[in-house]
Order: sequence, then C-alpha cells, then structure tokens
Amino acid sequence: MQTRTLPAEATYTIGIDLGATKIEAALVDSKGCIVEKLRTPTEAPGGPDHVIEIAVSMISTFFLRDASSPVGPIGVGVAGQVDSDNGVVRRAPNLDWRDFPIRERLEAAVRLPVAVLNDVQAITYGECRRGVGRGISNLVCVFAGTGVGGAVVIGGKLLRGSSGTAGEFGHMTIERDGPPCSCGNRGCLEAFVGGWAIAQRARQKVAAEPTRSAELLRLAGGDVAKISAALVGQAATQGDALARALVEETGATLGAGLAAIVNALNPELLILGGGIIEGFPDLIEIAQRELGRRALASALKPLRVVRSKLGADAGVIGAALFARENARERKISGPE
Repeated sequence: MQTRTLPAEATYTIGIDLGATKIEAALVDSKGCIVEKLRTPTEAPGGPDHVIEIAVSMISTFFLRDASSPVGPIGVGVAGQVDSDNGVVRRAPNLDWRDFPIRERLEAAVRLPVAVLNDVQAITYGECRRGVGRGISNLVCVFAGTGVGGAVVIGGKLLRGSSGTAGEFGHMTIERDGPPCSCGNRGCLEAFVGGWAIAQRARQKVAAEPTRSAELLRLAGGDVAKISAALVGQAATQGDALARALVEETGATLGAGLAAIVNALNPELLILGGGIIEGFPDLIEIAQRELGRRALASALKPLRVVRSKLGADAGVIGAALFARENARERKISGPE
C-alpha cells in the first residue's frame, strides 16, 4: 500500500473486528456512524501473516474508493488476549495465535497508526460511547459467539488490568473437571457456551440419541459432522427436542456464570450480545432466570440486563472510536 500522510483532522477512522471465523472492517465517521462496511472469512488456518494480508486488502478498498477522504488511525479488536500497550496478541486460542505483533505488522503495511484491543473491549467501547451503555458508569459486557469474551467499565473507565486481559469471563472456571477448553484449561464458561462447544456437544448427543434430534439432523443434511451452533438454534425454534434441551442447558450455564460476574463486580448494567445470544431462542430469559436464583439480592437490585444496541456493528464502531481517542493519548497527529 502506498504511504499516506496522516491528516491533522481526519474525517474517518477504520475499525476492524477480527474474529475466529470472520473479519469485518468499517469506515467510521467522527460521530461513530458507519459509512461503509466489508466482511470476509478470516481464513485463520493460513496463519497470522495471511490474515494480515486480508485485513490490508480490506483497508486498501476503502482508500481506493475515495482516495481524497482524510482517513486517520485504524483500530483493531481481536478475539483473544491482547497487550494493547505493545500492540501484541498474546494468545488467541480460536485463531491459534501466540505473541503476534499485530500493530507493528499492520502499521508497516498501511503507514497509519494502529491501536489494538480485545474484541469485546472494542464492543464495550462502542456501546459506552454510542450504544446502550452511554452515560453508565459501571457496566459489564458479555458476548458469546465462537468464543466467549467480556469487558468491564468501572467508574466510567474501561478496566484493562495489568496486562490488558481484564474481562476474560469466557475462561473463568465453571466446573473444576469440566470439558476441555480451547485455552488449555478445563470447565471454562466458553467450554459450555461458546459456539464451538455447543456444536461439539450437539454432535455428541445426536450421535448418542438420534431419535430425539430428527429436525437437527435434517437441517444438517443427515451429516452429524455438519451440525453447528447456528443449526442448533434453528432446530430449537422448530421444536427439535434435543436442540431445545441444549438451549436450556446453555442458558442455565450462562446464567450461573453471569451470577458470579455480577456478585464480583456489582454493575448497574449487564450487556449481552453475540451470535449465540442472537441465534438461540429465549437464551437471555433462561440466563436471567438462573442469574436471579444465584446472584446476591444486593447485587441484583440495581442491575439491568439488556441486549447490545449496536449489535454486530459494535466491534468495528468501538475499535474505530478507540483508535481516534488513542491517537490523542499517544499524541499522534490525528483526528480531533
């Protein structure tokens, strides 16, 4: 990509949501509104350098469409444990990345400043600045998709932790000797609620009890190996007994995890989102019921549980806004 001069006042920033299965990139204006958005498969098996090539190609598309538009820093939300200060992905189990210097690689390619944070921190940043969390001082965000991530805002500030990994709720232990997780631990919340874990559990149950899962098997074309979390949600809405039981089980486990989070952090707002939340019928209702049974009454009293307002756009909006504000903090000549 040709070197671009960072303008004194940029009209747009670019937000990238880099997940295990897809990359979304958006051109975002100074008010947090998306001007244009692109989406493509991550192709994670190709390795991190290949993924960077894809991301750079998406960024180039925005520049080629309107080379005269002043574009400032780029923000990237990555599904994994991110050291934002150094711009390094320390570990991303679902991408199979470890200690990858993503900021350095992207800045070398695009010749613009890059800010990096965890994907759910980016989502939370977006919800706090432009979404359902606007004006709320104490909140928690939990997103369940392929994996499960979270982020925390305390006193109006995004809680980053000593190494930038605060809010990794997907990897808190729910069951000491539970199923293996992608992180190497056992019994993590993600190993019950993550999309990959739901699909794995569904395949095992269908293989053991095919008579209870006629609709789920039909949707999978009769091939157990093709069962996904999305098909489980679809089958549940169509009355498949096994799929419905999986939804109930997933919701109850999520609720137990949420109770631990609420008891520990006492937020006034709990924001839930992600593909599993959106794709599973009644999941929030089931989780809230379990949350109500398990959490302390004093922690429940001020609490509201809501869906993400920005939905699938929260990550790219949050990453772009984070880049804009991070540029000020780093005293880089960038958008005001």
